[in-house]
Parts: sequence; C-alpha cells; structure tokens
Amino acid sequence: MEHLNFLEEKILSDGTIKQGNILKIDNFLNHQIDIDIMRQIAYELKRRFRDVEVNKVLTIEASGIAIATMLGNLYDVPIVFAKKGETANSTDDKYVSQAYSFTHKQMNSVFVSKPYLHPTDRVLIVDDFLADGQAVHALIDLVHQAGGEVAGIGIAVEKGQQKGGRQLREEGYRLESIAIIDEMDWETQSIKFRR
Repeated sequence: MEHLNFLEEKILSDGTIKQGNILKIDNFLNHQIDIDIMRQIAYELKRRFRDVEVNKVLTIEASGIAIATMLGNLYDVPIVFAKKGETANSTDDKYVSQAYSFTHKQMNSVFVSKPYLHPTDRVLIVDDFLADGQAVHALIDLVHQAGGEVAGIGIAVEKGQQKGGRQLREEGYRLESIAIIDEMDWETQSIKFRR
C-alpha cells in the first residue's frame, strides 16, 4: 500500500465522490471545518514554503479563509481575502479581476480594497481547491495590479485532471498542493492520488 499523507487519508476516509467528478469533502474542509486538519494543512504549507519570504496571505471568500487564517497565524502576517461581488462598481478604490465560477456557472468580479495590497507585498496565495485555476489567476491578477509579488501558491486539494495546476506551473509559479487527485470514480468510490 502506498504511503498517503494526512490529507489524502482524510479524503479517502471522509470524502464521497458524486457523479460528474465532484468530490464532497464539506464535512471537514469547506462547510464544517476540522480544525486539526486545517492546522496540519497550515503547518505543511508553511514547511513547503519555508525558504520563501511572505508578508501577506491572500485567499478568496469563503472556503479559503480558514486555511489562510491558520497560515497567517503561523507566519504572523495579515490575511486578506478577495471578496466576490456581482457589482464592484467603483474601481477607483479597489483592485478588480474576473473569475468564472464552475460551481455557479457565472462570471464573478473579485476585488480587494487598495489599502490592503501594496507593491512591497510578497504574497502567498492559498485556497482549498484548485481545478481550472480561475480563482487563483484572479488573485494573481490582483497582486500584480497592486505591484506586489506572488511568493507562492498553496492549495489543499488539486484536481490534477483539470488544467489549473499544469497552467500555473507552466507559467512559472511555485505551486504546492498537498493532495493532487489524478483520477476518481464515483461507481467504485475510488481515488488515485499523484505521487
């Protein structure tokens, strides 16, 4: 039996696969939150980025906030979460980007108020899921609009069969995903992780 890390084990024990390649892990990650798992995710991301200088953690509402908060606590730096707004009308006081939501089948404006991102920021972007990379690309865009630098991208669960992770790595970003799912089958409820 291959050795699984704590998050892969938790996904196998607590996750369920729904038809259409949907992984439900909302009993510990994105509805009910298992604090011990969150703590382990934060420690693991901090360990993987130990050689990187970070002075801000950025995520997107809502599910990424718990991971970002735990990580910000370890780094002792501010957490910023981009807000989703149907209408981010005035752009003069905020940085705005666009992200398509596959869950809600709509384009979302995401924004961060200008005082919270600076050219001096070395930003660690974190989120719970990475699939097509829309949300992460929007966050990268916000950091760049502010003149800051993306220090790295930390993800709990990456859907390896979707293009987001591959694209970000090809673009040269340092991306660390704790669990990368390469295959899942709802009929057998089996999951294959990338080693």
